[in-house]
Amino acid sequence: MRRLRQLAERTPAGRERYVDLLRALAITMVVLGHWAVTVIGHDRAGHPTGHSALGDLPWAWPLTWVAQVMPVFFLVGGYANAASLTTRRHRGGNATGWLIDRSARLVRPTTALLVVLAVGAAVASLRGANPVEVRTVVWFATIPLWFLVAYLIVVPLTPPMYALHRRFGLAVPVVLVGLVALGDLGRLLGPAGLATGNYLFGWLAVHQLGFAWYDARSPDNPRRRRLPLSRRAGATLLAVGLAALVLLTVVGPYPVVLLNVPGERLDNAAPPSLALLAAATAQLGLILLLRGPAGRWLRRRGPWQAVIAVNTVVLTVFLWHLTAAVLLVGLLDALGVLPTPRVGSAAWWAWRIPWLLALAVILAALVAIFGPIEARSRRSAPPADARRGPESARGSPGWSRVRTALAVAGYTGIVAGLLLNSLTRKAAPEPLGLPAPALVAYLAGAGALRLLRSGWGSQG
Repeated sequence: MRRLRQLAERTPAGRERYVDLLRALAITMVVLGHWAVTVIGHDRAGHPTGHSALGDLPWAWPLTWVAQVMPVFFLVGGYANAASLTTRRHRGGNATGWLIDRSARLVRPTTALLVVLAVGAAVASLRGANPVEVRTVVWFATIPLWFLVAYLIVVPLTPPMYALHRRFGLAVPVVLVGLVALGDLGRLLGPAGLATGNYLFGWLAVHQLGFAWYDARSPDNPRRRRLPLSRRAGATLLAVGLAALVLLTVVGPYPVVLLNVPGERLDNAAPPSLALLAAATAQLGLILLLRGPAGRWLRRRGPWQAVIAVNTVVLTVFLWHLTAAVLLVGLLDALGVLPTPRVGSAAWWAWRIPWLLALAVILAALVAIFGPIEARSRRSAPPADARRGPESARGSPGWSRVRTALAVAGYTGIVAGLLLNSLTRKAAPEPLGLPAPALVAYLAGAGALRLLRSGWGSQG
């Protein structure tokens, strides 16, 4: 508590605390949403398995317009990335140094998850567990990494995309939305492969709005870069976004549900569709409408300390929340008391409360163990390149290019490893739970970034 009080007291007066609240709320909603819609059953071999209840609860599909909060996370990610990059440059640092240090907050908690899962899977395999069953368990536990792949691609693109924003402002997300529309035409009319770019264009569009929000707080920025932050602008965005969402889903060809439901004509989130971007517009409008009251509430010490506490371990909570579900299911199944009521039945609804409480207890234990890894990576320190001064930070042009190339290669290895794991089928025989090439690529990328963070990359 003392450290939380210190962090709260040290908060700069100009900090947009609302951004931190939104990040905490977005991840909390993801965790509770995944847990709440989980359906537990048994496969033909009698082993426990799980899936989403959304396919059996079509009446709940409009609720995903609020529950699909990944756009909120990319919005606040854009704000935070623009703010940290700008601060880094003001201190004499550069984009490469920013990227290297930024990786610690994302990679260290992720590495802890993957190493623990791989070691646990290896032990289970050595004790005679079926490699297919080992992979299935790890596959469920690593579902959150699907989202992290997209975000880890967006982060290294922040310097060039922020430069585009500084030059062209809100025209950049407009162009990106146009590219998403083109991709959706491919999904609806063919060829479907045309929509692959939507994984990048859709999330980049929302990320760019985070840049505009950050720049809107500076009075010396040109109007083209400003995001209107008034309540009137919020009401307009909310109305326009909801109207577009209704037209695209109820009248148009897009599913009402914004999360994956097997059998639907397309998935609005994978890749992001125009319908998801319409929902993002409505969510942005609601965010702006609540910005004033939320900002005043966060000036109070108690709420702000709570937000700080969640944000120090927010990625750990996200990464481990499905591992908590796997552990609980395994424990209850081993004890022979695993409930498997029919979806929508009174027993299923009654089971939601003890289910959520038990998961919260297990996740709290996991966060207590692994949260310090993320908390340490978030402790602020003067940038290494800034401490050595501008001349040392620049170094020789040749070495700077090598350092940048190594940083990009490190991120590429991490993304490739996570993507390969996500694309590998659930029933693949993997004694380590993760495909060996994916694990090697990820660890090589993480190792390269760790080496650069240690200062080796600045000795040129």
